[in-house]
Amino acid sequence: MLTMIPFILSGCDLQRNMLYYPGAAMPAPEVLAANNMTYWPSGPDSYRGFISAPRGRPVRGTVIVFHGNAGTADERAFYAGALVPLGYRVILSEYPGYGSRKGELGERSFVSDAKETVRLAAATYGGPVILLGESLGCGIAAAVAGDASAKISRLVLITPWDSLLSVAQSKFRFLPVRLFMKDSYDNIGNLKGFRGRVAVVGAERDEILPVKHAQQLHNSLPADKKIWLIKGAGHNDWPYFVNALFWMEIMAFVGEGDA
Repeated sequence: MLTMIPFILSGCDLQRNMLYYPGAAMPAPEVLAANNMTYWPSGPDSYRGFISAPRGRPVRGTVIVFHGNAGTADERAFYAGALVPLGYRVILSEYPGYGSRKGELGERSFVSDAKETVRLAAATYGGPVILLGESLGCGIAAAVAGDASAKISRLVLITPWDSLLSVAQSKFRFLPVRLFMKDSYDNIGNLKGFRGRVAVVGAERDEILPVKHAQQLHNSLPADKKIWLIKGAGHNDWPYFVNALFWMEIMAFVGEGDA
C-alpha cells in the first residue's frame, strides 16, 4: 500500500520520501508453511518472491502480484488465501531492495525485474498469466503489461493512479513537483496501447490515492474494462471490506475463458 508524506524541497528525494518503504524482515518457516507458501523460484538466497498453488486440483492460471510500497511480499498472503481456492497459482513478487533481495529502488529497476519474473513464470508454467497490481504495484504491472513482448492480456489494478505526476500535483498544488520526480509511473501512458482485459478497483474513501485517480485511469483505457468501487474502504484497509464473492467477480471477469 502507498504512504504519502510531506517532503522538504531543499535536498529532497521525492522518489524515496513519497514512494519507497522497503521492509527487510524475512518470514519464519512456520509462517510460510501456515500460508502454504514457499520461496520462488528457489530458496531465500536467490528468490524472486513467494508461491502458493492449489493442491490436488487443476490450475486455471498464474496470478503474479505486485504489492504496495511498504513492507514485503510475504505480508500479502491474503491474496493467496483468496485466489488459490479459486484455482489460481499465486506468485507474490518481491521488489529489488525489499526483503533480502539486492538491487536499486526505483521504477526502472522494478519494471525490469518484474519483466524477468513474468518471463520466468510464463516459461515455467505456461499461460494464462494474470498481473495484479496494488497501489505502487499497479505502476509496475501496467508497465509490464504495456510492453507487447510480455504477452499479457489480463490485468487487475487495485487502488491505482492515473499518473504519478497527477497524484503529486494534487497533493502539492503550489510546488513544481515535476522538477523533483525521478520516476513517472504513467499508467495511462503505459496502457494506451493495451488491448487486454483490465479490472480496476477503487476504494471509496481512499485518503492516499483519491478514487478519482482510479476512475480517470479506467476512463482512459482502450481495453475491455470494468471498474469496482469498494464502499466505505480506505487505501490500506480495503481487504477488510471484500469477501470471497468480490474475488470471484474479479477473476470471472479477467479470467473468462480460462480452462
